[in-house]
Amino acid sequence: MPATRTVLLTGAAGGLGTLMRGLLPAYGYELRLFDMAPVDGEPAAVTAELADKQAVREAVRGVDAIIHLAGISLEAPFDKILRANIEGTYNLYEAAREEGVGRIVFASSNHAVGFTPRPQGTAPLDASALIPVHTPRRPDTLYGLSKCFGEDLAQLFWDLHGVETVSVRIGSCFMEPSSVRMLSVWMSPGDGARLFHAALTAGDVGHTVVYGSSANTRLWWDLSTARALGYEPQDDSEQYAEKLIAEQGELDPANPDHAHLGGHFCTHPPMWPC
Repeated sequence: MPATRTVLLTGAAGGLGTLMRGLLPAYGYELRLFDMAPVDGEPAAVTAELADKQAVREAVRGVDAIIHLAGISLEAPFDKILRANIEGTYNLYEAAREEGVGRIVFASSNHAVGFTPRPQGTAPLDASALIPVHTPRRPDTLYGLSKCFGEDLAQLFWDLHGVETVSVRIGSCFMEPSSVRMLSVWMSPGDGARLFHAALTAGDVGHTVVYGSSANTRLWWDLSTARALGYEPQDDSEQYAEKLIAEQGELDPANPDHAHLGGHFCTHPPMWPC
């Protein structure tokens, strides 16, 4: 696939979208911004909901690829999840099909497999102990369930229409990790941009599922499918470990919040404002 230049970035006003707005242009991309909320300092951004099929199609028209970050990123009542994450993602894929956009990078989530037991053992884990991308999906929330739908939708649009997708099961992309659990799933903003760039430019991805994190010493999952795209993570959360462990203690396998990949989403999921 030739180098992509014009990329539609949905969810551009959100936390991850804001980080990527600042980092992706350095890779040569011209970003077209889309969000239901106004994007600060970006008067040309498209302000619309994914439910607005005409607005979505107009936003998609003429772009080379899409990074789809928009949607609800926490737990919420099903009707909200349905509109934003399920129907909205379908509307985006259908617009991409209609406009001939051949590549989408879909922000999936580790919460699609959140009830997977977290690996045990001393870090760094042996490769055989890491969670593979083909582990059975076990969503921990309706939010996680919507990401399972998105991955299946991506597979359908590849098989039926030839629209390629890299589904990125994102861990936690912040400037630095804020919990001991996050030491294992953290993706630095710089590595996030590297991974999205690799996902946009790798050849013949069909529908590829990858985990999205940095090369953390305490890594829980297998990054081999991401590396196969050309992703070379450069950061490691271990620099934050001593401080976080001193404040919070080590993870306790007997604690339900620590027992599964999805953490507290499995027991007390943070709710989206209603």
